Amino acid sequence: MARILLVEDEAEMARLVAGSIESDGFLVDRAGSCEDARLTLELARYALVLLDRRLPDGDGLSLLRTVRATQPGVPVIVLTALDRLDDKVHGLDAGADDYLTKPFFADELMARIRAALRRPGAEPAAPLLCGRLRFDPARREVDIEGQPLVLKRRELLALEALIRRAGRVVQRDALVAAVYGMEDDVLPKALDSHISRLRRRLAELDAGVTIHPIRNVGYMLKPA
Repeated sequence: MARILLVEDEAEMARLVAGSIESDGFLVDRAGSCEDARLTLELARYALVLLDRRLPDGDGLSLLRTVRATQPGVPVIVLTALDRLDDKVHGLDAGADDYLTKPFFADELMARIRAALRRPGAEPAAPLLCGRLRFDPARREVDIEGQPLVLKRRELLALEALIRRAGRVVQRDALVAAVYGMEDDVLPKALDSHISRLRRRLAELDAGVTIHPIRNVGYMLKPA
């Protein structure tokens, strides 16, 4: 699933927006200030950024330069109550890909997110291959020699992290960051449970890959 960064300081608004996005299958991280957002952008790779303007420590548009420097090509949609024409023009001229004023309908937000993710450069399109397994990062789909493989959300996120680094060890911390949101409470053995189910499923379907546990370090995906 694609990972989205929501930069919004109003807790209730952030909860509602994140809930709508997550119900559509996305993973959402939240930041409540410009400084929090800058730190978050250094920790994870995002498919899209949703950006409020009126933040406690400045105008959210000041983050556009950071987004472009740390994650080139990632689309940014501004979500704000600043709805005058000159505000919209300023936001778009500053580098935002889209500008949506509050209040807005959840359906319109999701349509704009989908449209932004379809644009060239928004998501890497090259398929990732390992064994008989093929992962399409643009469509968020997995198949085994053309036969679709449907996985639960966290198993899909774990598989993506592993197949992106096939043949190399992926450390536990990196897997946890890829599979869970930054605000999720992660139980000690939760990651191992997801990996165990994923490994069993791939073996049952003869995907031609194995997931090797590296004791006290992480996991590695490689051809069988």
